[in-house]
This record gives sequence, C-alpha cells and structure tokens, in this order.
Amino acid sequence: MSETKNPFEAMMAQAHEMARALNPGLEHFSPKGFEALWPTMPKEAMELMFGRTVNKDGLDAKTRLLLTLAGLTMQGAQADTAVRQTVRHALEAGAKKQEIVETIGQMSVFAGIPAMTRALELAQEVLDDKRDDET
Repeated sequence: MSETKNPFEAMMAQAHEMARALNPGLEHFSPKGFEALWPTMPKEAMELMFGRTVNKDGLDAKTRLLLTLAGLTMQGAQADTAVRQTVRHALEAGAKKQEIVETIGQMSVFAGIPAMTRALELAQEVLDDKRDDET
C-alpha cells in the first residue's frame, strides 16, 4: 500500500510530475528567478514616476514605497516578489533599513504578528542580498 499524503501534498506531487513530463527543465523551476528580470529602477526614475514630478508638494518616491510596503504587509505579505521588489526600490529611493523595519513593524498593530513576521522575513532576504553586494 502506498504512503498516505494529505490532499495538498498529493496535489503538489501530481503538479510536480506533470511539470517534469511537460518539460524536464521545469522540475527545478523557482518563481523567485523571475525577480532578476525586473531590475531596480534608479532613484531618479522612481522620483519621476512615483514622486514629486507631477505634484511638487506631494509625497516623494521613498515615502510612497514605504506606504506600498505597509499595504503589502497589511495584505498578509502574501506577494513575496512584490514585497522583495518594493524593499529593493525603497532602498534605492533612499530608505534606510530602520525605516523599512519600522514600516513593517507598525503594521503588526493592524495586520497582526504573522503578517509582520512574514514581511520582515522577505525584507531580510533583500537586506541580506544588499549586504553581500557591499562586501
């Protein structure tokens, strides 16, 4: 008799087998690899698109990106790629690590500790990558 699996494990095993049959290269596919296709915009480009170019008295790109990060955290930090990409862009727009951590931490009051923890884990991946780039 075969080993019993929960329905999710069975579904994942079936999907994995289908991907392997369709294209053996998909066996080791990771959606995180797509992130390398989206480069981080330069600060000037972000300021042009998301900053004060249209509204001189409006929010700067860094603030808008921190607000975006807060919103993604409020949604439960379910969009891994979006959280990591927003952290990358916030850093490029001039946000400090402390500002990113505080933004996510503040959302624990509204979104709960699990959402905050997940967002911090995703942010830490980016911050660790940045630290490796600096050495």
